[in-house]
Amino acid sequence: MSAIRLDGREIAAQMREEMGSEVAHLAKEHMLRPGLAVVLVGENPASQSYVRSKTQACQELGMHSVQLDFPASLSTEALLGTIAELNADESIHGILVQLPLPDQDEERVLNTVSPEKDVDGLHPVNLGRLLRGEEGFWPCTPHGVLQILQRSGVEVAGKHAVVVGRSPLVGRPVANLLAQKMEGGNATVTLCHTGTHDLGYFTRQADILVVAAGQPRAITDEMVKEGAVVIDVGVNRIEDATRERGWRLVGDVDYAAVRKKARAITPVPNGVGPMTITMLLYNTIEAAKRLGGVQ
Repeated sequence: MSAIRLDGREIAAQMREEMGSEVAHLAKEHMLRPGLAVVLVGENPASQSYVRSKTQACQELGMHSVQLDFPASLSTEALLGTIAELNADESIHGILVQLPLPDQDEERVLNTVSPEKDVDGLHPVNLGRLLRGEEGFWPCTPHGVLQILQRSGVEVAGKHAVVVGRSPLVGRPVANLLAQKMEGGNATVTLCHTGTHDLGYFTRQADILVVAAGQPRAITDEMVKEGAVVIDVGVNRIEDATRERGWRLVGDVDYAAVRKKARAITPVPNGVGPMTITMLLYNTIEAAKRLGGVQ
């Protein structure tokens, strides 16, 4: 058996086409142009690359985008002042502070973003709304995982989903979403982490296995049951002398081996990754509609 490849690029492209039509509709019918502000502090090359991708994606959909660049020496207080200004700016519907921050108080900064503009879904209010099953903004990567499952026709309700990794960015939110009584959820969920004894015992029970462990190829074929659906959230850089750049990206799952047992699997790269920015755009459009009073 060779697994179906769940290509995040294709699903992201489909969603962006839908969102492009919605952005055009909002502009024509409601004089509303969704606006995203991205705040970048410091010169981390990976962060700069991510921010460029987000800005470009906004432009491609016809959305309003603002990029604010600051030196790593920016004080926390000054950054909080910028966030306050963006909270009050009616042309900005979504605010994203690119993480990690060099030396600022990350918790204070994220908590200062208005929950109604927190399109990253990291404010305690939105995380609380997620836990209670209320309307709010879901974190982008977990939401992207659900979209991949739904748009690929994977039945989640009644299945046993095992999530490896308990980070507040991916593991815990995706476990909660999969368990909620809603379309795309209603699974029985087991959450595993670094304190789990005999991880393979649990992963072999999974109908749906979501891995966000942060360890390259941590999940081997012996740890996956025949016919499972495997979602690999991990992105790890490993040395590769055969590549001109000397490295390549791999996931938290041994893709080559596991794809021979799984029914479906996401690759790395081009699996979950493209969905993260797409869901950021989705949240920004939703924020514009809510703030603009559009149903």
